[in-house]
Amino acid sequence: MRNIVRLGARKFVVDSAYNHVMDRAKLTIANATAEGTSEELFALANAVAAVIGGSVAIEDLDRRVLAYSSLPGQRIDELRRQGILDRHVPDLPGQQDQYREVLASTGVLRMQALAPDELPRAAIAIRAGNMPLGTVWAIEGKHPLDARGEEVLQDCAQLAALHMLRSRSAAELDVQARETALRAALSGQSAGRDTQFALGLPERQRVTLLGIAPVRTPNSEAPPVVRLGAAAVGHWAAVSPEAAVATLGRTVYVLLPEATEQTARRLAEQALATLAPSSHADLRVALSRPAHEPDQLPELRAEVDVILRVTTLDPKAHRIASTAQAHARILLARFADEIARSPRLRHPGIDAMTAYDHEHRTEYAASVSAWLDAGGNAAKAAEQLTIHHNTLKYRLRRARELFTLDLDHPDDRLSLWLQLRASRDIPPQ
Repeated sequence: MRNIVRLGARKFVVDSAYNHVMDRAKLTIANATAEGTSEELFALANAVAAVIGGSVAIEDLDRRVLAYSSLPGQRIDELRRQGILDRHVPDLPGQQDQYREVLASTGVLRMQALAPDELPRAAIAIRAGNMPLGTVWAIEGKHPLDARGEEVLQDCAQLAALHMLRSRSAAELDVQARETALRAALSGQSAGRDTQFALGLPERQRVTLLGIAPVRTPNSEAPPVVRLGAAAVGHWAAVSPEAAVATLGRTVYVLLPEATEQTARRLAEQALATLAPSSHADLRVALSRPAHEPDQLPELRAEVDVILRVTTLDPKAHRIASTAQAHARILLARFADEIARSPRLRHPGIDAMTAYDHEHRTEYAASVSAWLDAGGNAAKAAEQLTIHHNTLKYRLRRARELFTLDLDHPDDRLSLWLQLRASRDIPPQ
């Protein structure tokens, strides 16, 4: 048996044999909005309400109201009105259990009222195969829902599934295309003109690159960013649809067109507030300088990478940083790289001191480093080390004798401090 549902000028033939509906139902995705709704879903809700007699709402898995009926005279209560106004179903005690029950069922369920003024409802899950996509909720009319009403609700769920899959596919294809274009641009594998066209950037548009990465521990494996990357795509699609997102290595990159530094920082703060809890990680964000040519994206990536290199290793670092805020740490990192490339530049006394500490379980390196950190203030350094200041003075004197360290000349002190600090805090790249 076939029911013919007229949606405006469109006609949908829905087969009541459920295993053929997905093949025969045809939907055109038109006028899609940012929330994934379109005129078809609203018309579908109206068609169901016309049969059942009560207000109908089509929701996604986050209980956002994607579409709702608006027929004159339909039964409606305050809960439905509030859901339509907020585009999100209000929270009620026991509501989560009802949604779980609906999503676990394959048919139409009658739901108990959760509030004194709530009208009786029937609900059905929207799913593609075993994958849930959302739910349909219908307030029953003056008469209880009959077999015809159930059949119409089932048809509605299947048509809504087709619509939501088409909408999702189109959106995902666009996101994937932009991610591929940004990844190629950041890697220097595409020409500036190609990047500009693929990302829809106007001529010489100002862009800023953000890098987002989890804090990591030295000498440990970097945390996976799969969950972070997926969450970032959803977040930026909702907050700034013109942004492009790509994950490379352990970093999620976000390209923001026409964003001032103030705007970029504000968006970065919002991203941290959203992504840190969902990814279960302490995150850092790096902000590049602005650029006006897509060919500059590899340079912006290098800038972001070096900022994240130093901020993700420091739990006390700025959560959001530009080069200016991380400048000293970046210089130390570059110094550590140079020393690693040219070991002969290292002061031989430092290696001898480190080896001696390891063999004899002494703390000469830590004592010299603390004294240099304190600017030569022995009392302050001793307090930091939780030792007596005479003990520190003895260690400094012995360090001079054992490892030929000149702690009196400012240039030597600077050289020693740089080497000790770099080897202590920043591993070579």
